[in-house]
Amino acid sequence: MKVLNIARMALACACVLGASSAASAEIVFMTSGGTLSVKGHTTDGDTITLTLRAGGTVTCDKQLIDKIVPDEVPHPDPVQAAPPPPAVPEPAALERTARLRDSAYDDLIASTAQAYGVDPVLVQALIQVESNYNPRSRSSKGAMGLMQIMPSVAKEYRVRNAYDPAANIDAGVRKLKSLIESMEGNLSLALAAYNAGAGAVAKFKGIPPYRETQNYVSRIMALVGR
Repeated sequence: MKVLNIARMALACACVLGASSAASAEIVFMTSGGTLSVKGHTTDGDTITLTLRAGGTVTCDKQLIDKIVPDEVPHPDPVQAAPPPPAVPEPAALERTARLRDSAYDDLIASTAQAYGVDPVLVQALIQVESNYNPRSRSSKGAMGLMQIMPSVAKEYRVRNAYDPAANIDAGVRKLKSLIESMEGNLSLALAAYNAGAGAVAKFKGIPPYRETQNYVSRIMALVGR
């Protein structure tokens, strides 16, 4: 009997060791309809922190997430390999990125933009023009945070703290995504609507003849490199 018990214990240990070769993962279902594969998550009161598969974390309000379930598809940890030699970017790529500043929100911008299918470079350029990466920024018209979302946008996307970077970027990207879709992919018109409102774009059948809006669109498009 002792021999049998020892054999069972050895088999159990072998199963545990074999299971450890594949990294655990989870699928995050967002209230907006998007999904995101992450390594794991932790909660702290009304906030939740997602550990991204590519590295880093994103903290957001629990209300932005519908549910989190285990990912049934195994995701083995990548084997560390020697980094490839640096690629020589095309001149256009250099021009596209050189005008954008690095910020503490780069990873958050990239992951949120990816979740909603928006170009992260466009979002970064918009934030640079809107708030210059100041999460406490507030305009005279009441626009708040990194993406300068209006109170109506905060209410539309159930943002309780518009100065929270994760919640602010999430709502701003969702609003920008909806405008891009309503403008049939025309980024200039979507940006004009983000600045002056969709009604103004419809009224003038294009970018409104407001100096602020025209400069706004030109600055962001230049940062993006278009």
